[in-house]
Amino acid sequence: MATAALRIVGLLLMLTALAVPLLRAPPRSVESLVHRWAPPPSEFLDLQGQLVHYRDEGPRADGAPIVLLHGTSASLHTWEGWVRALRGQRRVITLDLPAFGLTGPFAGAYAGRPYTGREYARFVLDVLDRLGVQRFVVGGNSLGGEVAWQVAAAAPQRVERLVLVDASGHSFASQSVPLGFRIARLPGFGTLSEWLMPRAVVVSSLHDVYGDPAKVTDTLVDRYFEMALREGNRRALAERMQLVGQTPDEARIATLTLPTLILWGQRDRLIPPAVAQRFAKDIAGSRLVVFETLGHVPHEEDPAATVAPVKAFLGLAP
Repeated sequence: MATAALRIVGLLLMLTALAVPLLRAPPRSVESLVHRWAPPPSEFLDLQGQLVHYRDEGPRADGAPIVLLHGTSASLHTWEGWVRALRGQRRVITLDLPAFGLTGPFAGAYAGRPYTGREYARFVLDVLDRLGVQRFVVGGNSLGGEVAWQVAAAAPQRVERLVLVDASGHSFASQSVPLGFRIARLPGFGTLSEWLMPRAVVVSSLHDVYGDPAKVTDTLVDRYFEMALREGNRRALAERMQLVGQTPDEARIATLTLPTLILWGQRDRLIPPAVAQRFAKDIAGSRLVVFETLGHVPHEEDPAATVAPVKAFLGLAP
């Protein structure tokens, strides 16, 4: 019996030794990712020691640019479809939030700050100050949606309109949590994941947040996977995931009085459509549009269908 057990242990150790090299995914430097993921019009700025990857497109004469904020583990690329549809008529600013994309973890004067909606809102306002933007429209998806309404709550005199896309901020119970997020919550993930990360985890996670998993392409997986490998991002994600589910500022949502458009994917299993109804109830005069076949990132899954109500909300030509 002991001999058989030793053989099993030995086999498991051998399989582990063979599997580790296949799962090995060491951190990537920003420089190694720029060529593929930050071609023009991408730019970088140094904000008090924090590197910020952003894009500023469309007519500079626009007095109230549209600022779009991505969700957890995403990047400014998630808005590319919307930007193409909007930049002919409006100035559009997108950026990678700290902990994600090419911006990376909080650094410089921001080092050590928690990855909360309120801290992100302060950061976004600092970026806009640096860019000389005083009045703007702000929109966001998931975590970016929470950051967007936190910005509107913190600086109501600066925000003209608000667009929430499957936004966080209310307490909720998920029907399904992407595998990558579940793993990121495990103790020790921040250290172990700096070197090991199966690409299959990214594939599974994207399938989970899309209404139609068939729309998940190899290029899309490459983007999410390589952005996650940016040095420091995986450890920062682990820190961010420890805060998920905490909604200390939820009461602030009902204080919002600005024109608000709420967009939601009916097939969102991470933040269910019932949350959309709560946002619509809390924000007086808001308008809710639900997309029956789309999931948690409807703007990315079907840019054309989801940007149409945004254009109408902003009074733009179709």
